[in-house]
Amino acid sequence: MKNQYGKKQESSKAFKWFHATSVSGGAMMISAVISSYFSPYMTDTMMIPAAFASVIMFICSFWDAINDPMMGVIADRTNTKWGRYRPYLIPAPILLTLFSTLLWVNPNFPMAGKIAWVLICNIGVGMTVTMYTMPQMSLLPACVKGTEERNTIIAMGAGVTAVAFTIANTFTLQIKAFLESALGVSNGYIPMMLICGGLACFSFWGLFATSKEKYIEKSTDRNAMQDLKAILKHKELAPYIIVWIMASMGYGLMFASSVYYVMYYLARPDLIPVYMGIVSIGALVSMTVLMPIFLKIFKTGEKALVVSQTATIICYVILLFFGKSSLMLLYVVTFIATAVASMQNGLVNVLVNDAIDYIQLKEGFSANGVISSIKGFAQKCGGTVTNSGILAVLAASGYIAGAIGQQPESTLIALNFLRFGAPALTGIILLICLKFNPIDKYRDEIEEMKKKMTVEE
Repeated sequence: MKNQYGKKQESSKAFKWFHATSVSGGAMMISAVISSYFSPYMTDTMMIPAAFASVIMFICSFWDAINDPMMGVIADRTNTKWGRYRPYLIPAPILLTLFSTLLWVNPNFPMAGKIAWVLICNIGVGMTVTMYTMPQMSLLPACVKGTEERNTIIAMGAGVTAVAFTIANTFTLQIKAFLESALGVSNGYIPMMLICGGLACFSFWGLFATSKEKYIEKSTDRNAMQDLKAILKHKELAPYIIVWIMASMGYGLMFASSVYYVMYYLARPDLIPVYMGIVSIGALVSMTVLMPIFLKIFKTGEKALVVSQTATIICYVILLFFGKSSLMLLYVVTFIATAVASMQNGLVNVLVNDAIDYIQLKEGFSANGVISSIKGFAQKCGGTVTNSGILAVLAASGYIAGAIGQQPESTLIALNFLRFGAPALTGIILLICLKFNPIDKYRDEIEEMKKKMTVEE
C-alpha cells in the first residue's frame, strides 16, 4: 500500500499492531479496572472515608500531571544506541505490573497505614504510566510522517482501547470471581493485574523490537526551558490544552461515575455488569467502527470531534432529565451517547500530531516528547479533577458507603449530575475551544513540509 505521498507505507504491520496494543492493550485494561472499580474498592472494601479517598486521588493525580512534562523533557534528551524513546518501553510495563498489583492488596494496617499504602502504590502506577505514555506517543511521529498512516494507527489504537475497556468494564467482576474460584484466592483483582501486566510486557517489548526512529533530530544543545518557551509562546496552541483537559474529564466521568450511578442512584447493583457492558460496547463501536468512518467523512480529527461532541451533549442532556424514567431509555441513549463520545479519546491524539507538526513548521525543530508531555499534563489535570472531584462531591453531598437505597437526596442529585451533567458541560467547553484551532490556517504548509521530509529520507 502507498501513503498520500505516493510512497509505500512507512511502517510495518507488526509496528502498527504493537503500537496499537501497547498503551491500549493490557496496560489499558489495568487502567480501566482501576478507573471504574478502585474508588468503590477504597470506600466500600478498604473502608477509607470518601473525603480521605478524594485527597488521595487528588495528590496522586496532581503529581502524575506534574511529572508528565518532566518525562517529556527527559525523553527528548535521551540519546542511546536504541534511540530516544524506545528504551523506556522495556522497564515500564514491569513496573506497571508491580504497582498495579500492590494497589489491590488490602493490608491489615490501621487507617493511616492503609491511606499511605494506597497513596504510594497509586503514585507508582501513575509515574509508570507516564514513563510509557510519553515515549509511546512521541514514537509515532518519530517513525511515521504520513497523516493518513498516522490516523490509521491512532484509529487502531482507539479500537484496541475499546476492546480493552469492554472486557475490563463488562467482565471485571466475573473475571475476578472466576480467578478467586480457580486459584483459591480471596482477591481476584491481584491475579487479574498480573495477567494484564504480562500482556502489556508483550506489547511494549514488541513495539521496541519493531520501531525505528527516523524523523527526529540527532542531538540538541537546547535546554528544557528553551524548548518550553519556544512552544508555549505560541498562544494559538492554548485551546488545545483546554481541549485535552475537557476530553480527559468527559471520558473519565463516563466510566468513573457509572458504578456509583447504578449502585446508588438506580439502587440496582445487580445491573452493574449490564450497564457497564452497554457503556463498554458503545465505546467499542465508537472506536472500531464510528471513529474511522468519522475521520473518513470529515477528513480531520477536529471536525470529527465537533460532530461527535455535539451528538454527545444532546444525549447527555436527555439522560440528565429522563434517564431514570425508563431502563430502556437509559440503556438505548447511554449506548448512543457512549458510541459518539468515546472516540474523543482517540481524536484528541490527532491534535497532538497536529501540534507537533505546527511547532516543526514554526520553530524548525522536533519536540515530540515535550508536546506529548504537555498533552499528558493536560490529560492528567483532567484526570485529577475527575478522580478526586467525584469523591469530593460525594463526600460533600453526604454519601454513605454501602447504603444502597438509603442515600440522601443530595447524593442522588450529585450522582446524576456527575454521570450526565458534568460531561455535557465539558463537551460544551471543548466545542468552544475548537473554534480557535490554529492548524487549519497552516495545514497546506505543514503538508508541504512533511513531503520534503519524506523525500529527504
